[in-house]
Amino acid sequence: MQTHVLLLQSDPTIAQTLAESLANSFHGVHVAKSVDELRNAAAKHQPFAIILDLETATLGDIESLKRDFQQTRIVCNHRVADEEMWANTLNVGADDCCRTSDMRGIILAAAPKLARANHLAA
Repeated sequence: MQTHVLLLQSDPTIAQTLAESLANSFHGVHVAKSVDELRNAAAKHQPFAIILDLETATLGDIESLKRDFQQTRIVCNHRVADEEMWANTLNVGADDCCRTSDMRGIILAAAPKLARANHLAA
């Protein structure tokens, strides 16, 4: 089992659903209410992954999070699949981008070992 994951989502319902789903794969799941709270929690917990709604953070936020927490996977999500936005996000350091509605994709992007295990089990 992985260690910790941090979430910052614009929609509290999405945050709750993701947190519940991620609890099966991570020891701790923390839902932040701001980029500053997320940054403080990341410094404290050194999470395996940060899942960040692109409506809550700027490209500069993503770039600085990746610079400060290089070993942490940064997975971004957005309600609209916009290739240019996602390309820009990946260019500043995000490890993956998913549609907000793709809960399975977000979870697998945050924990690639689960994706490999599921593939091997199939």
